[in-house]
Amino acid sequence: MTRTLIAGNWKMNGLVGSLTEIERVAAAVAPSQTGPEILLCLPATLIHPAAAKAEGSALKIGGETCHPKEKGAHTGDISAEMLKDAGATYVIVGHSERRADHGETDAVVASQASAALRAGITPIICVGETLAQRDAGDVLNVISEQIAGSIPSEGAADTIVVAYEPVWAIGTGRVANSEQIAEVHGFIRELLTKQFGEAGRGTRILYGGSMNPGNAEEILGVAEVNGGLIGGASLKADDFLAIYRLAAQ
Repeated sequence: MTRTLIAGNWKMNGLVGSLTEIERVAAAVAPSQTGPEILLCLPATLIHPAAAKAEGSALKIGGETCHPKEKGAHTGDISAEMLKDAGATYVIVGHSERRADHGETDAVVASQASAALRAGITPIICVGETLAQRDAGDVLNVISEQIAGSIPSEGAADTIVVAYEPVWAIGTGRVANSEQIAEVHGFIRELLTKQFGEAGRGTRILYGGSMNPGNAEEILGVAEVNGGLIGGASLKADDFLAIYRLAAQ
């Protein structure tokens, strides 16, 4: 069976004082090879101290983006190697906010995912449609293009994670209904099996879009949903742990 992944994305939130929330999560999750995997992707300033707080627990720490290059004259950027050196084991690439705010194209996302694989960390590759694209009936075409363009050639079924995040449901309180989620996750699974063969059935596909303790059980029960990429609800230990425990049922 595919192991569920409950991943938090703190975005541009969190100061040193926020490490207490990470301590609370770490204290609540003992290492396990059978339960859901649990991960917090954090601002770069918090990765190293958070990794120290999480040591000895099941909690893993990740980054929120990375530069395609290993090093060089790229002021303000952070490489995948730097993330790994700080204690990260995952990195989010292609989040819709990065695509919108920084103009990251599918080709850029693929190069970032490639950089993560080069550094030995797992990329969580995000795809998803805008409201205009959904209203135009173009959802599956958008997803197909993003999957084709964002997964690097050296990616393998067991070295990447895909996250479906309908842009119109991120931070808005709106959530795609079960039928909409099932349609897109099922379509992504088809694309992955075409690309990777039977191994593609094991690639984890996360749902990202206003998942919270109130709706997580329903969403996690949808076919081909292998976990969540959680924004606001990951900032508080109680909310994040509530989702994790629902996944562990």
